[in-house]
Amino acid sequence: MEKSKLLLYAITDRKLLRGRSLEASVDAALQGGVTILQLREKNIEKEEFIKEALEIKDICIKHRVPLIINDNVEVCLQADADGVHLGQSDGSIAEARKILGDNKIIGATAHNVEEAVKAFNEGADYLGVGAAFGSKTKLDAKPIDVNEYKRICAAVDIPVVAIGGINEENIQKLDGSGISGVAVISGIFGKTNIRQAAAGLFDMSTDMFA
Repeated sequence: MEKSKLLLYAITDRKLLRGRSLEASVDAALQGGVTILQLREKNIEKEEFIKEALEIKDICIKHRVPLIINDNVEVCLQADADGVHLGQSDGSIAEARKILGDNKIIGATAHNVEEAVKAFNEGADYLGVGAAFGSKTKLDAKPIDVNEYKRICAAVDIPVVAIGGINEENIQKLDGSGISGVAVISGIFGKTNIRQAAAGLFDMSTDMFA
């Protein structure tokens, strides 16, 4: 996995869009500098998810940004997205690899060194590690100390992305942690000016993690 692609990792959440279309919001985020996009949908049927993924994929292709599907290997396969991200309870990395092949990206969630090493050994291409500063989308998420990020980054030979409540006010606290980038949800899609929010985070991420 190319580390530079993980610099600013945006994750969609339609609840934050306040009536704005997902397509327009994604386009604005990518214009602002998002380097990889995860399409996250928890409450729609598979066929609708595939249709939406195909529409978002066209926007990602226009901006040359990889599209990652959250949780759903089948949607990734059917939409021919660039990859899938699997949480701790979203199935086996090895099984996903069998289905998707070697050319797709498989990301995995980890919360500590043990989970990180396990995902690495199973063949994950990158790790999403959180929750850096807690989470508005996962209220039971526990914050992770910067030193834990250092330990995780030292323990695995794949890029690590921090996730969890990251925004322009706190991103600098992750400087020197060894991560390759940050994953952001509300800090981009919850903002009035999505493109501007993404551009600000991109500049700060470039200074610290590139």
